[in-house]
Amino acid sequence: MNWISNYVRPKINSLFSRREVPENLWVKCDDCGTMLFHRELADNLNVCSNCGHHMAISPRERFAALFDGGVFVEVEVPKPLADPLGFKDQKKYPERLREARKKTGEEEAMLVAEGEIGRLKVVAAAQDFAFMGGSMGMYVGNAIVAAAERAVKRKCPVVLFAAAGGARMQEGILSLMQMPRSTVAVEMLKEAGLPYVVVLTNPTTGGVTASYAMLGDIHLAEPGALICFAGPRVIEQTIRETLPEGFQRSEYLLDHGMIDRVVPRKDLRDEIATILRLLTSQPPYIRGELPAPEEAPREASGEAKAEAS
Repeated sequence: MNWISNYVRPKINSLFSRREVPENLWVKCDDCGTMLFHRELADNLNVCSNCGHHMAISPRERFAALFDGGVFVEVEVPKPLADPLGFKDQKKYPERLREARKKTGEEEAMLVAEGEIGRLKVVAAAQDFAFMGGSMGMYVGNAIVAAAERAVKRKCPVVLFAAAGGARMQEGILSLMQMPRSTVAVEMLKEAGLPYVVVLTNPTTGGVTASYAMLGDIHLAEPGALICFAGPRVIEQTIRETLPEGFQRSEYLLDHGMIDRVVPRKDLRDEIATILRLLTSQPPYIRGELPAPEEAPREASGEAKAEAS
């Protein structure tokens, strides 16, 4: 037995070997390249602390920061046919759906929930760009209709967070039919006199922009969000001209009257609460999780003081 080879060398190697570090501890900012610790990034709502770049955020994380105390209840959405066209490209459509569900942990590209924002009942819907690019299919159409019907039943506003690459090609014309369906759902809210606020996030493009994403009473947008029907590259190739700096970004659209306000993610909750209470003729929103002010005790009158003495 070689004592040095079998015992001493492995012992030395174990002392000086590098420990494996999990790959998901640090996240690189897509804009400035800064390495961000995952916990600090999550606490900052997936916004880069160095340059302010707004990264993608899941609907559940968004709702946890949006609703009072992070408490919300999911609204059930009717499930459509799994593969109505039997579509197949490099992979079968059901296989792509299984992969997206495994990746995101969600049933589909939109999550609908209800809860309170600033002590006001609200129905919210959010698209998940990680689920097949947030593409608009029959499920997304069902989700918007379900959100509108629940809001009409509860007599409360709707807040929708749009994030999509457009219609879902695997569902063909059935996907495009969700544009008029969602328009009818928004009209239900308007007929009921209920506010409909849209928050445009990066990116919001294609048929989503051509339908429910631009039909809100108020349009907010996150900083730097791409908002368009056809992307800048397609337009440049079509007209053969160089587009202005920041073209189709939220700040550009704000300057040209397409949206109402650009709001950083950390301020969205307070901004939405203020707008909704204004649109529903409610008392002004008190920022922060403060208890309702108690009525001050009235000072006893002179007669009451005399009786007490």
